[in-house]
Amino acid sequence: STSTTSSTHYHNFLQTTTIMKTVILATLIAGAAAFAPAQSGVRTTSLNAVPEADAQYTDDIGVVAPLGVWDPSGVLARGPEEVARLRELEIKHGRIAMLGVVGYLTTYAGVRLPGLEDVPCGWAAVTSGDLPFEVAGQFFATTIMMEMFNRDNAGTGQFPGDYRNGYIDFGWDKQSDAWKKNKRTIELNQGRAAQMGLLGLMFHDALGNVADILP
Repeated sequence: STSTTSSTHYHNFLQTTTIMKTVILATLIAGAAAFAPAQSGVRTTSLNAVPEADAQYTDDIGVVAPLGVWDPSGVLARGPEEVARLRELEIKHGRIAMLGVVGYLTTYAGVRLPGLEDVPCGWAAVTSGDLPFEVAGQFFATTIMMEMFNRDNAGTGQFPGDYRNGYIDFGWDKQSDAWKKNKRTIELNQGRAAQMGLLGLMFHDALGNVADILP
């Protein structure tokens, strides 16, 4: 019985190790694309499911070397509206992940709001029970409010993720199209990198060794 249990645990360990190696490899490949500069005229890869549909996106933001237009699941063939919806979700998730990474690093550095000095970092803030109920309620209320306001309520958005609603500009409309495309690509790529970084922080935090990868 003990031998069978050990064999099962060893088998599960091998499966987990294989999955982790696959995730790490995919992360490294995507990471290279996330930090690559914007390039125009990038070719589509032979792994794409529908090359004919992908051809129109070769000059789109987020299409960077070394992958170029990488669409093995054929998402781009669903049509411009679906692609725009998914791009908006990608941008929003990237923005949230960037805030999340900053929050992780800030709390692990020992910074706390007044009254929350005893609340631990990372997952422990949720699992320890030290987080006051009022603070958790404020968090969810803030999340709902941000979700309501961070959208194209006025219908004036020029691209997916444009939530200015006619109020915020900071000189955006005065810039050239090339400058705008470059800034949008930078935001998209940094959001992609932040999503991977936040996932890595959460994963290592759950393993209990996140302190080993932080300065």
